[in-house]
Amino acid sequence: MNKRHLLKSLAALSAIATFGLAHADTPVKFQLDWRFEGPAALFLQSAAKGYYKAAGLDVTIDAGNGSGGTVTRVASGTYDMGFADLAALMEFHANNPDAPNKPVAVMMVYNNTPAAVLALRKSGITKPADLTGKKLGAPVFDAGRKAFPVFQQANHIGNVTWISMDPPLRETMLVRGDVDAITGFSFTSLLNLEARGAKTEDVVILPYPDFGVKMYGNVIIASPKMVKENPAAVKAFLSAFTKGAKEVMADPAATIGTVKARDGIINTALETRRLALAIDAVVASPDARQEGFGQVNPGRLALMASQVSDAFATKTRVDPAAVWDGSLLPSAAELDILPPAKR
Repeated sequence: MNKRHLLKSLAALSAIATFGLAHADTPVKFQLDWRFEGPAALFLQSAAKGYYKAAGLDVTIDAGNGSGGTVTRVASGTYDMGFADLAALMEFHANNPDAPNKPVAVMMVYNNTPAAVLALRKSGITKPADLTGKKLGAPVFDAGRKAFPVFQQANHIGNVTWISMDPPLRETMLVRGDVDAITGFSFTSLLNLEARGAKTEDVVILPYPDFGVKMYGNVIIASPKMVKENPAAVKAFLSAFTKGAKEVMADPAATIGTVKARDGIINTALETRRLALAIDAVVASPDARQEGFGQVNPGRLALMASQVSDAFATKTRVDPAAVWDGSLLPSAAELDILPPAKR
C-alpha cells in the first residue's frame, strides 16, 4: 500500500514538473540602442505592465551604446533581440556576407530616420545648401554622419569638413563654436543643446526626412536562430510590445516612470519631452500612418538598401529581402495603435 502511494506521489510530482517545464517562461534577452532615455518607455511599459510575462516570456531589457553594438551582440548570440537603426543592420549584412547569424528586422518602430543636421541660427545656416564648406561634427559611428552622403546628394551640398568626437562632446562643441553644425537624432541633440544653454528658437534643425531622405529609422531585430527555432516567442514579444507602445503613445507623461525606474537620475520632465518629440517625429509620422505601424513599404526598403550600399561603401550590395522579415508581425488590428493625428 505504501509502495502504491509512493508511486502515485512520484507520478504526481513528475506531472507537476512536466507541466511546469511546459509552461516555463521563455527567456528573451533584449538590448536597446542607447541609454535609458524617454523613448525606452516604448519597451519598458510592457515589462512594467506584465505584458511580456502574460505572453509567456521572461524578458530582460538592457541599455545599449549604439545601434552597431546592438546588431553585433545579437549576431554573436549575446542577445536574442534588440532595437537598432536599420541602416546599421544593413551595413552589417553587406559587410559580413559570410556571417552565420546575421540578425533580421522583424518590426518597424521609427518609420523615419531621426537623423538631422543641427546648427545655431547665428551660424547663418538655414537650409542644406548652406552647409557647403562648413565644419560638421559627430562621432564616427553616428547614424546621421554615416548617411550624410545621401542627404548631401539629395540637396546638392558641396564638400564639408568632418570633426570627430565622443558623443558627450558633440553638442558642447557646437555651442562653443568649434564646429558649424552637427548630425544627430533630432529629439536627442535638440534637448542636449538646450541643456548646454542654447535657446530652442536659436537652434536650426534640418531633419533628413524633410529634405528628401526617406530612410527608415530603428527596428526591432531578432537573431535568425530565434526566428527559426522559436518564432512563437518572437511573435509573442512583438504582440506584447505593441500593447505597451500603444499606451505610451496615448499618454507619454503617464508612462515615463518606467524609465525613471530603470535610471533614477534622469530628468523626468526632459525625458517626457524627448519621448513626445520622438513619437511625433518618427513613430507616429505621416509616413507611418500611410504605411501602418510596424510595417515597411517594399519599394522604399529597396531604395534605402541601395542608398546604404552607396553611402556606406559596403563590401557587397544590401539585399533588402535578407534584412527584413515581416512574417511574425501582429495582426493589422493589433498594429492599429497610432494616436489620432494632431491638428
